[in-house]
Amino acid sequence: MLQKLPQFSVFMINKPGVLQQVCQELAQAKVNITALTMMDSMEHGVLRLVVDDSAKTRDVLGGLGVPISETDVLAVPMPNNPGAVADICTRLANAKCRVSYAYCTAGTRGGKTIGIFKVANMARAIKMLSVAPPKRRKQAQIRRSGASRRR
Repeated sequence: MLQKLPQFSVFMINKPGVLQQVCQELAQAKVNITALTMMDSMEHGVLRLVVDDSAKTRDVLGGLGVPISETDVLAVPMPNNPGAVADICTRLANAKCRVSYAYCTAGTRGGKTIGIFKVANMARAIKMLSVAPPKRRKQAQIRRSGASRRR
C-alpha cells in the first residue's frame, strides 16, 4: 500500500563505529529499520532511515545527541524486477513531480520491494501513484531459427 511515512536523517561524524552505535541503539529499543541509505563525504555522513516506530526512534536518536531531521517520504510498493523504478519515475515525471532522491529496500528476485521517494509535491505524487498504472502491451516475440532464414 502506498504510504506517506516519516524519514529520519541522522548527521554523523564519519569515523568507525558511529553507524554501528546508531543501529545498535535502535535494535536495543526494538525499532525495526524498514529502509536505509547512507551518504558520505570526507567529514560526515548522512544516514536516512524509515522505521516501524517513529516515537521510539525520536527518543533513541535524541539520546545519542546526534543532529537529526525528520521529513515525509513516499513508500511505494513495487515488483522487484527491471523497469519497476523507471515506471514509478515516469509516472511522477508525467505528473510534473520532482524527485529529490530515492532508494529501495532489499527484495527477493521476482518478489516485492519498496521504493522510498522524496518528492517536491507529496499530494500530487500520491494522487498519481494511487491510480493503477496503464497496462503495458507485450511486444511480439520474433523467433528466429536457422531453417527459417533466407540466405
